[in-house]
Amino acid sequence: MSFRGERIYIPQMVIGYHIILTGYGHWLANDPRGSYSRALFSPELAPLAEMHFGRRRIQPSREQLRAFYVEAQKRLRHPVLWWAAAEQQALAGAFGEVITAEGLTCYACAVLSNHVHFLMRKHRLKAEEMSEPLKEAALSAVRDMKSFSPGHPVFSGRSCHIYKSDTRAMWACVDYIESNFAKHRLPRERYGFVTPYDNWPDRKKSH
Repeated sequence: MSFRGERIYIPQMVIGYHIILTGYGHWLANDPRGSYSRALFSPELAPLAEMHFGRRRIQPSREQLRAFYVEAQKRLRHPVLWWAAAEQQALAGAFGEVITAEGLTCYACAVLSNHVHFLMRKHRLKAEEMSEPLKEAALSAVRDMKSFSPGHPVFSGRSCHIYKSDTRAMWACVDYIESNFAKHRLPRERYGFVTPYDNWPDRKKSH
């Protein structure tokens, strides 16, 4: 669209947010695979690899990725942790409380051993405003279990937010999130706070 020679860009409508919360030390800003981070806040990690926004076209081998993280873990300020089944259940319970309290609609969720996926319906809260209370509640829940040292951050400093603008993208995201259980060799979980996607905002189901 143009007006008097000037091009006007109309932003796509956002109907959902794919939110990814990553466990501390598991997908670093300069990960050789690429990342959605814009800045590297730990200068100790800078010599290991250059940052690349988004996924790299050529992916590193498993050996290269393993070597990167072996060296990175030596430079991190806290140990890298994996969430066992008990921590995963505690995290899911905390997420459910926030989702209910804030009146959020979650269409898919996967609480894994080192990161979490959500697909959230558009809401008065923006994606960034959703992820912070989710992280805070989860942090409190696992600290109550005394699984980690009191000063451990548990999550990485930044969350990833991917915007969805149509129902096809929403369905694809639901399928992707649900496929993560098998991918990570975990049993399929069905959380009480997840609402099955019904093709919102379109009335006709097209999946």
